[in-house]
Amino acid sequence: MKTRLISGFIAVALTCGAHAAAAQSSSTTEPAATTQAPASCATCGTVESVRYVEQKGQGSGVGAVAGGVVGGVVGHQFGSGRGNTVATIAGAGVGALAGNEVEKNVKKKSYYVVTIRLDNGKKQSVSQTAKPALRQGDRVKIINGNRVALIAD
Repeated sequence: MKTRLISGFIAVALTCGAHAAAAQSSSTTEPAATTQAPASCATCGTVESVRYVEQKGQGSGVGAVAGGVVGGVVGHQFGSGRGNTVATIAGAGVGALAGNEVEKNVKKKSYYVVTIRLDNGKKQSVSQTAKPALRQGDRVKIINGNRVALIAD
């Protein structure tokens, strides 16, 4: 019985030793893990400029018509006879021009254009209605083609 017990211990010790040796040799024969360079970002770049743009709206004619009517009524208040007619026509013309300009100013659009020099050398511009918290030289990433996010380098 004693011999059987000693034989069992020897068998277990040999098995453990063999497993340890195999584990050690397999870890030394595997190639070392290679560190890969970070993947290139096709939409990353540097801010070149941030510009504020005001674009005048398009007149639909409603402002011109309304301005012409108001100008004609006001012009009609001046003069008598031929002078009254001339004042009415002049008031209608000036009112139409003023009404058209007022309509354009009411419909104007303002936005910011962020121009980015991408890492691949190309330029891309993104428009935003709110003032972006970006400055020239900031590293950014364009998201979905219409948003810009700061990135840490």
